[in-house]
Amino acid sequence: MGWILKAIIVLALLLILFLLNFYRDPKRAVPKGYNIVAPSDGRVISIIDTSKNSIEVKKGLLGKIKTLTKDIAKECYVVSIFMSPFDVHINRAPIEGVIRSVKHTKGSFFKAYDLEKSLQNEKNEIIIQNGNLRIKVIQIAGFLARRIKCYVKPNQKVNKGSKIGMIALSSQTTIVIPKWVGLKAKTGQHMKAGSTIIAGIKN
Repeated sequence: MGWILKAIIVLALLLILFLLNFYRDPKRAVPKGYNIVAPSDGRVISIIDTSKNSIEVKKGLLGKIKTLTKDIAKECYVVSIFMSPFDVHINRAPIEGVIRSVKHTKGSFFKAYDLEKSLQNEKNEIIIQNGNLRIKVIQIAGFLARRIKCYVKPNQKVNKGSKIGMIALSSQTTIVIPKWVGLKAKTGQHMKAGSTIIAGIKN
């Protein structure tokens, strides 16, 4: 067997192992009680305290998205979680509730004639409501692998920790929550979707 063939076999096996690892879907223990859990695995890279009507969220060194915050609350926390290729990429519902809206926006890359829209990442925004609590999960894809999968539709009921989507390869999930909740997440903290508590819900 030639060394070229051996190299091809090794690379194929490594690719298979990577894909098996990437598409894994482990079971998660969903915490009971009044709380908001992480929508994705990964590391918290930013927490923004804002009272603006809209905000720009950075994705990596080049990318970015814009999102409304006034549709969630007057004052919000915007928590961004970066998923490396080695993290589980399944997205889960942070709360039990009803899907109020799903909005997908295509990305754009280096539009010289429109600098405002240059380097905009593809995104999918999901608003979930339970009583007076509204939260927004934003699935953000990269430029190379624009593959966002959304498993939910408007008016659909979801349980806390249930699967709502997936993003291919290195990606980011951002969650917008009202400021009146008790924030527990910290920058640099590693999250597990459906298990790690981001905030406690005050009665």
